[in-house]
Parts: sequence; C-alpha cells; structure tokens
Amino acid sequence: MSDGKPERGAVRNITDLARLAGVSPGTVSRALAGKSLVNTKTREKIESLAREHGFRPNQMASGLRRQKTDVIGVVIPLGHDTRQQISDSFFMTLLGYLADELTREGYDLMLRRVVPEEDADWLDRFIRSGMIDGVIVIGQSDQFDRIEEVADGYRPLVVWGNRQEGQHHCVVGTDNRLGGRIATERLVAAGARRIAFLGDTGPMEFAARFAGAQDVAARMGLPPILPLPTHLSPDRASEEIAQHLAAHAGAIDGIFAATDTLASLCLTELRGHGISVPDEVRLVGFDDLPIARQTVPPLTTVRQDIAAGARGLVDLLLRRLAGETTESMVLPPELVIRATA
Repeated sequence: MSDGKPERGAVRNITDLARLAGVSPGTVSRALAGKSLVNTKTREKIESLAREHGFRPNQMASGLRRQKTDVIGVVIPLGHDTRQQISDSFFMTLLGYLADELTREGYDLMLRRVVPEEDADWLDRFIRSGMIDGVIVIGQSDQFDRIEEVADGYRPLVVWGNRQEGQHHCVVGTDNRLGGRIATERLVAAGARRIAFLGDTGPMEFAARFAGAQDVAARMGLPPILPLPTHLSPDRASEEIAQHLAAHAGAIDGIFAATDTLASLCLTELRGHGISVPDEVRLVGFDDLPIARQTVPPLTTVRQDIAAGARGLVDLLLRRLAGETTESMVLPPELVIRATA
C-alpha cells in the first residue's frame, strides 16, 4: 500500500467497500443491486470502487446461496451487555422452543453468541459463511441499524425483538410498551405510588417497556418512573440492585423489573434488606419464565408467549425462504397475578 490506498482484493465485504466509499453498508447493498434509491453519482462511484478492488456483487450476503444446507443460523448479539450469557433463562427458554420447531421442519440449528464491538461484521460474515440457509436474530440489542442494513439485501432474516414503525427487518415479539403499561397499572392497583424501573433502558425492548410505564405514571399523575440502570449478567446485577435499594431506601414502593431474572434477583436483595414484599414494596417482572412460579413469594409478571413467538419466527423464516413477503408479528402481553403485587 505504497500510495496509501487499499490493495486490490483488500475489500472483503460490504462493510469494507462502504468504508472506502464513505457511505453506509446499506447504500452499497442497494447500489450494487441497481436500486434507484441510490443516486447515479454515488452508484457509479461504488461500482467503480468494486471493480477496482475485485469485489463482485455475487460476493454479497444478498447473493444466491450456493446450496441448501438445511441449517438455520441463530445469533444472539450482545452489544448492550457483553457479560450476559446464553445460559440466561430467557435465551434458554426461547432456544428450546426454536430447536423443537426447527427440528420438526427438518432443519438443524447453528448457534452463535456475538459481541458486536469485537466483530462489527458479525451478521454479514455469518450470512456469507455458506453454512446456513437463513438467520434468526434473538434481540436487537443496540444493533438495530446494522440489522436494518443487512435486511435490505438479505430476505431470509427474522428477528425476535421490538417492532417500530417503518423498519425494514421482519420482527416477531411482544407489544412491549403495552406490557409496560400493564405491569405499572398492576403496581398502582396494588397500592404503589413511587415506582422504579429496574433494568437498562437502552435496548429497544426494555426502552419500550419503560416508556409504557411512563405512560401510566403520566396518565395517573404519579411521579415519573425512576430508572434504576442494571446489567443482566447476574454477577453484576445483584451488586447493582443492592446499591439501588440502599440509595433509595424508603423512597420507592413499587418496582417494575425489565425481566423475571432481574425481578428474582431483586426479590432476594429485598429479603436481605429486610423489606417485605408486597407489604412494603410491590414487584412485577416480565416474561413469565418458569422461575416466576418458583420464587418466594411467587412473582407477579407480564407474560409474553415465548412458545408462540418461536413458532412465529420459524414460520415467517420458512415463508421468506420460499420467496414470500411477510409482515412482522406482534404478540399481546398478558398479566399473570401471583403474590408480589
């Protein structure tokens, strides 16, 4: 690279070419596909760079698959919490249902956990591997834009996550904002007036749950919901929850936890601080995982139908593999009242 330019062949993927052209990977995908959304000058520049560096359109993830593998890739991006593990109860529950559905349809499952900050090309590389027929992404994390760009040129892609107006990628998931409203309304009905949200409000699903809680607080004239940022990895979450409880002792009487796992850890910490549930603090989780029935006392939670979600993910993916255009699927949340609120 004596003249400072990348050598021929150094452009390995859409991301490399996009960086060289000074545009987004989605723009490169659209330009090489000949879409009219890209202006002529930009398209000609991208095509020229592609020729210069020996990058052919059929190298892209949007190209035709060379052969059918009967394998579906399932990838979990952890951009928001790099220490979260696949052993998380939610992941294991959804993966179990997915494995059952894919096996029933004659497919094997290839699982990957990725940390995007260590592998910016995580989704393109998985698609280009030649080892899979389609991809299911579990959770949008902080990777919404990356997923959107890839979805422009790669059809057999379905995501478990939160749907927002105008997005391109096909999603299966619960109406999280409505779920947040349901959870908060239950806390209020149980007597809570000073309510906190336990969890990270950054990821799209959690942000929607938090927004739903804020909707109820505003409508009922209550103080704004207090965010208590908390990681999902248990080793960090327990310590952070303990710190939150110490910092806000007596100032909150209701907690909406972003997940049942966080709610369970919170219940343990509340007990350790000598705080009675639900007499002093009411607690509601989200998911209705098996653990919600096993806590002491049993956890009031918002149920999302994970089994139906898995069936929807596989059904929509297989229809997209067959060339169909599919709409996203939004599942209704359901309140499950037990003993904590």
